[in-house]
Amino acid sequence: MNTEALRKHLVVAPEVQEALDDNRPIVALESTIISHGMPYPKNVETALNVERIIREQGAVPATCAIIKGKLVAGCSAEEIEHLGKRGLKVTKASRRDVPVLVERGEDGASTVATTMIIAHLAGISVFATGGIGGVHRGAETTMDISADLEELAHTPVMVICAGAKSILDLGLTLEYLETHGVTVLGYQTKTLPAFYTRESEFGVDYQVDTPAELAGIFHTKEELGLEGGLLVTNPIPERYSMDADTISRNIDEAVAETEWLGIHGKDVTPHLLDRIQKMTGGASLEANIQLVYNNVVLGATVARELCARRA
Repeated sequence: MNTEALRKHLVVAPEVQEALDDNRPIVALESTIISHGMPYPKNVETALNVERIIREQGAVPATCAIIKGKLVAGCSAEEIEHLGKRGLKVTKASRRDVPVLVERGEDGASTVATTMIIAHLAGISVFATGGIGGVHRGAETTMDISADLEELAHTPVMVICAGAKSILDLGLTLEYLETHGVTVLGYQTKTLPAFYTRESEFGVDYQVDTPAELAGIFHTKEELGLEGGLLVTNPIPERYSMDADTISRNIDEAVAETEWLGIHGKDVTPHLLDRIQKMTGGASLEANIQLVYNNVVLGATVARELCARRA
């Protein structure tokens, strides 16, 4: 890595840099959820609430994005507002988009993959989000597989989520992660959470019951020099979990409509989430928000434990 060249492209917010220098806990956050996951102004309100929750837990938030061609670790409130207002006009940026957006000086909302990249370049190890991308239904013919999975195989960041989005093929997603050597941990659960619901028919690799052990596993992975990230799945809180049969029917209808419309690639997930939100009368959006809040609390706790390990 050319450190001198990287300085031209990477902007680390002063608050984040101070925390890095002092070995204080930091939680990275994605920005696709701001521009593509929710309508304005709910998106900005949620993003700022997430940052507030992390601070209340004794950690520093680092919302990641590409702003005017700069990789930013720690967006300002004004930058979050900018991403929220522009919404779908902001490019949904995965790994393939990064060099183009940087060279052109454009904005990009970071997906899980790009947030992992920015976090790692900045020196941040813990990233909390809603759900990861994965293998889409019908991928045996479409080959529609999220770049998030490939990033997990190579980039050493712990990703805390509520499981893979239930619009995906969960079984194939787990198979892909296993093939690429990504450990999937269930926080206080043996089964893979399915984003809107606490359980699925699939199991995780290991159940882990404490944030200290999660931090310890990641720290040991670092000490061993093993490549890639670590996926922690944290079930949505019980009170916000949706009825499995109802959400499954909604997803099936939304997927069928997406196929009929010929929507593909990175446009699939935003379209499906929007349709499901409308079908559930907004209940899925509220569930999405609450599971993110739940994940960042765990993220801040794990980040504190990781700092203690490194002290």
